[in-house]
Amino acid sequence: MAAAESGAIFPDGRGRYCKGDGSGGGDAADAGSPAAKMLVSLSMFLTYLLSVVTFPISLLFVLKVVNEYERAVIFRIGRLAYDEPRGPGMFWFLPCVDEFRTVDLRTQAFDVPPQEVLTKDSVTIRVDAVVYYRVNGPTISVTNVKDPHKSTKLLSQTTLRNVLGAKTLAEVLSDRENISAEMQEQLDVATNPWGILVQRVEMKDVRLPPQLVRAMAAEAEAERDARAKVAAAEGEQNAARAYAEAADVLSEEPGALQLRYLQTLQTISAEKQSTIYFPLPVDSMGLGD
Repeated sequence: MAAAESGAIFPDGRGRYCKGDGSGGGDAADAGSPAAKMLVSLSMFLTYLLSVVTFPISLLFVLKVVNEYERAVIFRIGRLAYDEPRGPGMFWFLPCVDEFRTVDLRTQAFDVPPQEVLTKDSVTIRVDAVVYYRVNGPTISVTNVKDPHKSTKLLSQTTLRNVLGAKTLAEVLSDRENISAEMQEQLDVATNPWGILVQRVEMKDVRLPPQLVRAMAAEAEAERDARAKVAAAEGEQNAARAYAEAADVLSEEPGALQLRYLQTLQTISAEKQSTIYFPLPVDSMGLGD
């Protein structure tokens, strides 16, 4: 275990990547036995000599270019050659002793496959999400993990299940923003040793079982019906109170009721366009009293 830890690469807090106890990567020839150092020195000497002899044709092989959004992690005879990756632009490369890995620093996204999750209140749901991330440590993304992109995808699936498993169905449906922030924080902490920065996590869809959907729809419909009945009852109560007040006002004047009767007949005749016959004279109804 000690030997494995001594070869690990980690940030030293100053923007440099260190090996083992944090003493710095340095050149590949700085570590190993004297025989290994001599072999590295001899290889580099022969490579430089060959480059000089074949100049300017050797420029096609010793000069490499990486784009603005890329970095090159260089290994010299199997060991990390420099603390910092090279790029962007042109950098020096020794064909015989060096090899390099190009790392893309642009933001990437992937879909988390739908996961079946058992919530805290024992409801089975299917949830999928999308994760946005980028490589912020090119060196450790190459040296500390074989495939940082695949590892991040697999970790996001387990993190999604773990976070939603501690939430109730109501929290999952109503508190998506906080759940996404919690997932992002957990993923960012777990992927930091891999040189991965998780920028954003969003839940795309929450699928409920059909039986639960029908039950929730029936419950919502029952609640709407109950509110409608309460509103109708309140309307009837207000109308009855208004009718009682109107009856009190009409009872104070004997001719007011007859005038209201005539007004009602006029309204009916205007709407229906029909002829109204009075079976009794108006005087007999006490209008002239």
